[in-house]
Amino acid sequence: MKQISQQLISAWASLGPRFLPFADAATPELPLPRLLRLSLFQVSVGMALVLLIGTLNRVMIVELKVPASLVSIMIALPLVFAPLRALIGFRSDTHRSALGWRRVPYIWMGTLIQFGGLAIMPFALLVLSGGGQASQAPAWFGWLGAGIAFLLVGAGMHTTQTIGLALACDLAPVESQPKVVGLMYVMLLVGMIGSALAFGALLADFSPARLIQVIQGSALTTMVLNVIALWKQESRSRTPRAVPQGGFRQAWELFTRGDDAVRRLVAVGLGTMAFSMEDVLLEPFGGEILGLSVGSTTALTASLAIGGLLGFTLASQVLSRGADPFRMASAGALLGIPAFFAVIFSASVQSQWLFGGGVMLIGFGAGLFGHGTLTATMNLAPKNQSGLALGAWGAVQATGAGVAIAVGGVIRDIVAAHTTSTTGYVTVYTIEIVLMVATIVAMAPLIRRHPVQVPV
Repeated sequence: MKQISQQLISAWASLGPRFLPFADAATPELPLPRLLRLSLFQVSVGMALVLLIGTLNRVMIVELKVPASLVSIMIALPLVFAPLRALIGFRSDTHRSALGWRRVPYIWMGTLIQFGGLAIMPFALLVLSGGGQASQAPAWFGWLGAGIAFLLVGAGMHTTQTIGLALACDLAPVESQPKVVGLMYVMLLVGMIGSALAFGALLADFSPARLIQVIQGSALTTMVLNVIALWKQESRSRTPRAVPQGGFRQAWELFTRGDDAVRRLVAVGLGTMAFSMEDVLLEPFGGEILGLSVGSTTALTASLAIGGLLGFTLASQVLSRGADPFRMASAGALLGIPAFFAVIFSASVQSQWLFGGGVMLIGFGAGLFGHGTLTATMNLAPKNQSGLALGAWGAVQATGAGVAIAVGGVIRDIVAAHTTSTTGYVTVYTIEIVLMVATIVAMAPLIRRHPVQVPV
């Protein structure tokens, strides 16, 4: 069995340099097999993202008849925890546990929180479905349980992802850190694609019982993947790490004093909102307006992730030649405009192909935007503050996504109540086009005045 496992790892590692973007981030100190094993925590995060913003929101809105505004608020609940990502990243920069670890305790705690949320979720969904003895429970009990479950899963994902990325930067040489972080995000998209396809196949014949089994399996898979990812990654040290004088406040002031740091964060927030407001609405839109099944709409999440993977791949090739990351991010926002127009017009012509193409183009633009802002964050991060820099980027991104998702669901319900369901969806997509334009305007001063010549 051990020999088979080693052969599989070797085969996966041998494919990496040829087919994985950022596979050249491997170094003698951090070989590709170890790097890919570490990236498994991103696979578990991607799986949870698909479950929350893909499968469950469509099931709750369409099958369980939960109002879209309530579902969007539930999915946005991790917004309460998102601003703490910067603080958590800073704490992991300076923390030293009794066992000599800095990052591992935070990743492990995030894993336990995420597992706990997924463990609670099936019982809340039983009450929401109203099946069997669960029909005797008050409806608010199911909403409260689902809200707590979503909050725990989101908090666990934020903690695991922030500290996992910081650990990856710790293990990699400084010159390879942007590529390593890029590979981590490619693996996030791989996890989303694989999970979306798996969930779509498993839920082809939908039933509440089957959905509960899928969630329980996701909880167990999360624990297994994260344990494998962490095994023998961080070395132990008994030497206490010096805490900067002034603590988090001084470190944050140092970070924000960097060149256009506030403008960068504002641009990240606007762009994230522009690409996220539809997250809770794409699958219900496909099911309600275009008549797609649960399995088909779940596959849309895979299409979104595939587009993002293609965007990351293109961005990695261009940015590795010295291109401006802000120019790349602006190009992603620009592509988002025709992508949302395609989704809007798909309702008028009842075209599933136009809808699917628009969804993939949204993912492609988001991949360019995400990679550009992530690379800029790593390049401009102050020395020894990778955790804080990634935490700030992640906090703004998660907060922007949470606000956009909540507002999008509420706007859709309000407009649909006074007009039609289709108009409610289209209104949200139109607002996202406006946000794309605002993102491009906010990022324009950050683009280099004289583009760097890209070597051929």
